[in-house]
Amino acid sequence: MDFSLGPEHELVQKMVREFAQKEIAPSIQEWDRKQEMAPQVLPRMGELGILGICFPVNLGGQGMDFISLGLACEELEAVDTTLRVVMSVHVGLCGLSLLQWGTEAQQAEFLVPLARGEKIGCGAFSESGAGSDVANLQTTAKQDGSDYILNGEKMWISLASKADFALLTARTDPNPKRRSQGLSSFIVDLHSKGVTTGDLKGKLGVRAGSTGWISMQDVRVPAASRLGEHGEGFKITMSAFDSGRYTVAAGAAGLIRACLEASVAYANGRKTFGQPIAEHQLVQAKIARMASDYEIAKLLFLKAGWLKNQGVRNTVETSRAKQFATDASFHAASEAIAVHGSYGYSDEFPVERYLRNARGAMIYEGTNEIHSLIQAGYALGNRTDKALRREMPAYESTRWQAELDSPPIVSR
Repeated sequence: MDFSLGPEHELVQKMVREFAQKEIAPSIQEWDRKQEMAPQVLPRMGELGILGICFPVNLGGQGMDFISLGLACEELEAVDTTLRVVMSVHVGLCGLSLLQWGTEAQQAEFLVPLARGEKIGCGAFSESGAGSDVANLQTTAKQDGSDYILNGEKMWISLASKADFALLTARTDPNPKRRSQGLSSFIVDLHSKGVTTGDLKGKLGVRAGSTGWISMQDVRVPAASRLGEHGEGFKITMSAFDSGRYTVAAGAAGLIRACLEASVAYANGRKTFGQPIAEHQLVQAKIARMASDYEIAKLLFLKAGWLKNQGVRNTVETSRAKQFATDASFHAASEAIAVHGSYGYSDEFPVERYLRNARGAMIYEGTNEIHSLIQAGYALGNRTDKALRREMPAYESTRWQAELDSPPIVSR
């Protein structure tokens, strides 16, 4: 059992950390206050190859593995959750679903520009009455000759107003035998006639990112843009969540680390009763918990990433990593505020932003209550993984890095 990271993994960590710390961290507080996404974020992430980090080179990506994806998410969220959210929806929900389920023609049309950062993708599943309950989707897609006509509204969609493409799931059968049947998935061009998008304001956290809605009125989508087979939408959505949840888990580990680093720095510099508060045992207990939780969260997401590399289904492992890491990140942020005292309650220090950002991850990509049910189902033997028509391909470095003559990621 080898717990060491390879040279390519260390290169990913270094490059992504430098980008986030040098180019985003100095201004993130300002954009959080404005409740707007900094305009340079998406173009720069595309330029650096971050948006295509784990896609094969012949599909426009960097040819790196799934552990590299997790490490990138950790480094991004260590600065701000909004950066990791980009990876969750562009790479996790949209891009990896195309890699798993897309035809060669669909991958050439949609995945290649996404991996190159030329286009931005998102996942559009949630609706006002359907979040964790995916089978309750009300958006409809009715077949009309060689097209589908989509009507409905998606809500709480990250990058809704920034994305060019959306992977969304709609109801194609109004009277299925089971609620989870009768759903199909589509890649929708968000510049199509009948599509309108907008941003939501007043969120508790993730304010420096784009979260919004997508409305569709008689939107005509060619059947060639249907992802997977007719009626396969529920399975595609669930497999997309496996990828999205992995990025959330990895990012939450980064948020725990950020809380730990901020708390250590403050505790060593702040004095009470004539000594640094780092010498007070109750403060030490808080920091010890953060340090332990970080190590656990990282091991959990690395295990899930390793399974992904092997092409092994990882629904329960990813669920466990997501639930633990997001719970722990919220606790770490709360304790970091306690360590900072009154200053922690102000945005003069980043820990109050960490707390606001951490709460959302306990809700999206399946609430943590839902994840308890998922894990209980596996533990009780009531839930097992059934074979999918298209499984996520295992990582093969030789094949994924074909046509590569230089290091896969370079800062430029």
